[in-house]
Amino acid sequence: MAYTLAPEMESGDYSNGTTGLTTDGGDARSSQGFEFEVFLNFRGPDTRLNFADCLYHSMDGAGIRVFRDDEEIRRGEAIGGELERAIKSCAICVPIFSKNYASSAWCLRELASMVDCSRNRDGKAMILPVFFDVDPHDVKLETGLYHEALQKHEQKFGCDVVRRWREALREVARIRGWDIKDRGQGEVIRSIVAEVLIKLNKRGKNLPDHLVGIQDRVEDVVRLLDEGSPDVCYLVVHGMGGIGKTTLAKAVFNRISSRFHGCSFLSDVREASKGGKVVQLQKQLLLEILKFKPMEISDCDAGINQIKRSFRNKKVLIVLDDLDKWNQLSKLAEKHDWFGQGSRIIITTRDTNFLPIIEENRENNVQTHFKEFKIYQMDELPHGYALQLFSKHAFGMDSPPHEYDDISRDIIGKTGGLPLALEVIGSSLYCKSKRLWKDTLKKLDLVPKQDVYDKLKISFEMLEDAQREIFLDIACHFIGEKRIHPHYMWKALDFFPKSDIIVLTRMSLIKVDDDDRLLMHDLLRDLGREIVRQEDLKVPGKRSRLWCPKIALDVVQTRKGTENVIALKLIGLCKEHDFTSQEFSKLPNLRFLELEGGNLVGDFKNLLSSLRWLSWRRCPSFLQAINLCLWNLVVLKLSDSDIPENWNGWGSCLANPDLKVIHLMRCHLSATPDFSTCLNLKILVFYQHCPKSLQMGSSLSKLERLKRFEIIAAQVQLSKLSTSPHLDLVAVPSALCGLKYLSSLKLEGQCIQELHPSIREMTGLTCLSLRRCHQLKKLPDSIGKLRSLLALNLSATGIRELPDSIGDLKRLKKMNLGCTQIRELPNSMEGLESLLELFLHGTKITEVPASIRYLNRLEHLAVTEINIGELLKAIGMLENLKELEVWNLSKTINTT
Repeated sequence: MAYTLAPEMESGDYSNGTTGLTTDGGDARSSQGFEFEVFLNFRGPDTRLNFADCLYHSMDGAGIRVFRDDEEIRRGEAIGGELERAIKSCAICVPIFSKNYASSAWCLRELASMVDCSRNRDGKAMILPVFFDVDPHDVKLETGLYHEALQKHEQKFGCDVVRRWREALREVARIRGWDIKDRGQGEVIRSIVAEVLIKLNKRGKNLPDHLVGIQDRVEDVVRLLDEGSPDVCYLVVHGMGGIGKTTLAKAVFNRISSRFHGCSFLSDVREASKGGKVVQLQKQLLLEILKFKPMEISDCDAGINQIKRSFRNKKVLIVLDDLDKWNQLSKLAEKHDWFGQGSRIIITTRDTNFLPIIEENRENNVQTHFKEFKIYQMDELPHGYALQLFSKHAFGMDSPPHEYDDISRDIIGKTGGLPLALEVIGSSLYCKSKRLWKDTLKKLDLVPKQDVYDKLKISFEMLEDAQREIFLDIACHFIGEKRIHPHYMWKALDFFPKSDIIVLTRMSLIKVDDDDRLLMHDLLRDLGREIVRQEDLKVPGKRSRLWCPKIALDVVQTRKGTENVIALKLIGLCKEHDFTSQEFSKLPNLRFLELEGGNLVGDFKNLLSSLRWLSWRRCPSFLQAINLCLWNLVVLKLSDSDIPENWNGWGSCLANPDLKVIHLMRCHLSATPDFSTCLNLKILVFYQHCPKSLQMGSSLSKLERLKRFEIIAAQVQLSKLSTSPHLDLVAVPSALCGLKYLSSLKLEGQCIQELHPSIREMTGLTCLSLRRCHQLKKLPDSIGKLRSLLALNLSATGIRELPDSIGDLKRLKKMNLGCTQIRELPNSMEGLESLLELFLHGTKITEVPASIRYLNRLEHLAVTEINIGELLKAIGMLENLKELEVWNLSKTINTT
C-alpha cells in the first residue's frame, strides 16, 4: 500500500514575517525537475543528533528527497561541485538557526548561496527557516548573539564576504518560519513536513486550467470552517449542477489539507452509491487517511465500525463530493464523535433536503447527532469573473478583443454566470465566425434566464447531425465505456468518430479520461436525455433511445415500438425475460441492444438487421431464435455466460464481415469460435474467462486485421495451476505472428513455459503483457526485435533474468518487472532511452542496479526496500524523476 506521512500543522506555527522567499509566492511545483527537493542547512554540533536528524528522517519517510549536509565534514572547502548542484537543484531550502550557527562559516556560505538561488531562479526556490533555540530578532542581528562570531569571520575572510553573509541572515530572518522554543519538537517537525509536502504539491487535487474567481470563495469557506475551533464541523457546499462545487471543494482541500493528521477526497459519491460501491468508498477513505490497506471489509456495517475505530482520535479532513441521500453520509461520516477534535467534513450537493435540518427534525421528531450543518450557498459568477472565464474559453485570453467586447458581454449576460454554461458556450464559439456569434446571441435571447438546459442546448444545436447522434449515444448509453468500442459502431454508420469526438471534447461537451473512457458532466448527460425525451413526451416508443429498462421493457412487450427507436437497454430488471420475434418486429431500425438474461425466441428472419451493437450479460448457452442473421453487427459483448464448445446459435452472429469487436468477460468457454467468417475483426478479448483449457482454433491466423488480442484468465491460486488456462505459445506463434497489424497482445495468467523466438515477427506490437504467467522462466533474445514496443508487463512471472537484447527496445516507455525472480538487471538496460516508468518491487534485487542512473527520462521508479541513501545517490542523475516508491513487506513509501 502507498504510504505518505500526513502530519498535522496547527494555525500559528509560523513566527511573524513574510512568507517563503519565492517570487511566485506559492507551490514549488517545479520540484518535479529537481534532483533533490529539500536542502537542509544546519550546524552539526548543535542539531545533528537531535532536531536535524529527526527532521531529515521524517521528510525521508514522507517520500521527500532531502539533501542533508554536515558542515563538519566539509571544513575548509569552498562551495562548488556537488554541494552547489544540490543547492541549485532543490525546490525548498530549510536553514536551522541555532545559537552557534553563525560560528560556522560553512553554514553562512550555504545560506548566502540559497538566497542567491532564490533571487536568480525565477521563484523556483523557496526558503523556509527554522529558529531552533534563537529568536528571529537574533538572526536579524538586532541582538548581539551572532556579533562576536561575525567579527571573527571578518578578520579571516574580509568585510565584503561577511557583509554578504549579514545580508543573507537579515533577509532570511524576515521570512515566516518556525520558532520552536518552548514547543514540542515532534509537533513542529510534523508541521514542517506537512508544509513542505503541500509546497511540493504532493497532496493536492488537480484543478482546471481556467480558474476564475475561486480565491474569494475559498476564503469564505475557510472562514466558515473556523479552523481554530476544536469542534468537529460539517460544512455543506450547496448549489446547482455545473456551478463549480467540486472545483471549490478541491481548492479548499488543497489549501488546508496539510493541517490535518489525514485527509481524503471521495469523488462522485452519488454515482458510486448507485453502483453499490459504498464499501469501496469506505476502503478508499480508510486507505487515504491511514496510508495502509485496511482490514478486509465484508459489508457497510463492518466499514462503519472500522471508520469509527480508526478516526476517533484523529484530526481528519474529509470531502464527500456530490451526495444526494442520507444513507450515503450515514455510511461514511454520520456522527461527529466518529472523528477526533478539529476534524472537518465537507459535503457538496445540489439538494439539501436529505440533511437533518434542525427545524424539520423538531417537526418530524427525528433526532440528529449533529449540532449544526453550516451551509455555503454557491451563487453564479459575478459579471467580471464570468466575462474572464468566458474569454479564456472563447479567445484563450482574459478579456475579449475590442470588436467582440459588446457581444461577449451580451452572451454572458444571458448565461446567468453558470461556469459550465460559460465553458461550453465559450468553447463552442472558439474560432467561429461573427455571424455564428450573433446567431448564438439571438437563440439565448429566446431562452428564459433560469433555464440552464436550453442554454446548454444551444451548443448542441451547433453540432453537425452525426456529432449530435454521437453526443446522444454517449449521454444515453456510453458514459464510462471505452471509446474504441462505440468508435467502430459509429464508423459503420458512416460517421467520422475520430474527428467528431475531438469536436465534442473541444466544445467541452464530453471528456475522455486517461483510460480512454468516455465521460460527461451529469448536467450535460441530463441535457442529452432531455433532448431525447422531448422527441415525444407522451409516447416513449416514438423516441430514439430508451435507457430506462422499465420503459424499454414496456415498449417491447406491448409492441409499441416504432422505427424511431435505435437503442434499447433491457438490464437490471426484477426478473429475466424471453423476447419474441413479434416483440422486436416493431423495431426495424434498432442498432444498439443491451440485454441481461433471458433468450430470443421465434423466427427472427429479416429482424434486427440494423443491429450494430449487442451486449448481453448471462446470455443463454443456446439461442432459441431461428433465422437470426445479424449481418451488420459490429460489436458483440458477452459477459457472465456459458458458451458451448461449438458456439451453438452464435454462428449467425459471427458470420459477418463487418464485425469488429468480440469482447467476452467472465465467460465459461473451452474453445474459440471459427473466425473465418469475421475476417475484419479488430479487437478480440477473453477477459477473466473460466479457468479451463482454452483451445485456440487455427482460424485465428486468418484475422490479419486484428489490432488487439487479449486472453486474461481469472485469478487462480498457484497451487491450482494444473487446472488453469493452458495456452501453448510454442505452437501458437505460427498463428499469432501472421497478425501483422496486431499492436496489443495480452496473455495473462496462462501456463506459458516459453515464448517462441518467432515473436520477433510481430514488429508492429506496441504493448505486450505476460502478467501472471508463473511458468514463464525466460524471454528469447528475439524480444529485442520488437522495436515498436512501448509497454512491457512481465509482473508475477517466473522470469529470472532479462536478455541483453532488452536494451534494443529504444521506444519502450513502461516496463513492469514486479514480483519476479530477477536478481539483477543487464547493463544493456541503459539503452532504454525512452523509458518513463520502471517497476522493480517484489524482485530479488538487493542492490541498486548501476544501469538505472542512465535512464535519463525516467519519471516513476518502484523498488523493493533497499538502502535509501544508496538509492538516492544512484538516482542522482535522474533529473526527470517525479515519483519514487520503496516497497517492503508491509507498506510502500510513495514520494509523489
